[in-house]
Amino acid sequence: MQFLPSAILAPYIKSYTVVTIEKDIDNEVFYPSGYVDLVINISAGMAATIINGRKKETPAIELLGHLTLPTRLTVKKGTTVLIARIYPHASTLFFPYPLSEFTNYATDMYDVQLLESRELYHKVMEAEPLAQKIRVLEDYLLLQLAKNEKQLKKITLVQQLSRQVLSGPAQLDLSSLSRDAGISARYIQKLYLSNIGLSPTAFAAIVRFNRSLQMVLHSPVPLTAIAYECGYYDQAHFIREFRRFTGITPSEARRSLTKNDEAYQQAVNIGF
Repeated sequence: MQFLPSAILAPYIKSYTVVTIEKDIDNEVFYPSGYVDLVINISAGMAATIINGRKKETPAIELLGHLTLPTRLTVKKGTTVLIARIYPHASTLFFPYPLSEFTNYATDMYDVQLLESRELYHKVMEAEPLAQKIRVLEDYLLLQLAKNEKQLKKITLVQQLSRQVLSGPAQLDLSSLSRDAGISARYIQKLYLSNIGLSPTAFAAIVRFNRSLQMVLHSPVPLTAIAYECGYYDQAHFIREFRRFTGITPSEARRSLTKNDEAYQQAVNIGF
């Protein structure tokens, strides 16, 4: 179940999603989304994220940073989570820290902002019905936005650069991006690591991966055709990069969808 953010937050928050897991999930592939997720467990259910073999029990509130390593998800039936999905360029408006510190981690927000996070969790849990829980989360995000307004100029620049990456060639040409933007490649690297948590090259690779993933899971197009369509050098390059992100091959991803059905995959990979 998805909800749109208010007009003020819409440039920065993609959506709010509420998911209730209908059956136990055990060590299921979790695909890199290119977004940062603020995850609130609004049930008594249990979940865990396993990133590159490191298992982390899902706390009351978790910030799931960008993922570039194979990730798995284990969740007990009946677990319900509320997720704010944040656009890649916008996270420092809500969490004023170098975003690279969150990359490939599922971070307990009590370890980062204890008092604010604890207050948010208690307010969300006390609020009823669901729409009111989302209102509480919106109020929190609006407050963080007001606190970090000074970041808006940099965020706007990062957003503009990211649009060029999204619309440009699959293989990032950093020199060309630097020339078009009128700023140094070194400064672009710094902006990306601080505000997105990834280098421009790594971000472009996730964008390319997600383009290919949609085709792998939602079309019968042969893998070789997908590889060239999405800008990989060849099928071997495509399979190698797909496995680097997920730990499985594109063919295995297709078989998983056939086995589990799309609704299940949607529940595992929020906003998929």
